[in-house]
Amino acid sequence: MAEGFVAAVLEVVDSIPPGHVMTYGDVAATLGSRGARVVGQVMARYGSDAPWWRVIRAGGHPPIDHEDRALVHYRDEGTPIVLTDAGYRVASAARWRP
Repeated sequence: MAEGFVAAVLEVVDSIPPGHVMTYGDVAATLGSRGARVVGQVMARYGSDAPWWRVIRAGGHPPIDHEDRALVHYRDEGTPIVLTDAGYRVASAARWRP
């Protein structure tokens, strides 16, 4: 994974305002890429110091296995969520585009 791409992903993630989210695909598209999965890999390896909860899956769901931790951040930031039978998802109104 190119060091410049990692830095660019983390820069985009750091720019997402509190209460807003981008999908992995949104982050990739902002960088002129179609590599949503690569963005996911960057977040998994290098994103622990970034606001990782602001990067969600395409269906509005938080990162896998981090749902409970992410929910705390969403509530703290006032991120709109929708309760579902399976838990919750982030409301589309929270999507942010730079």
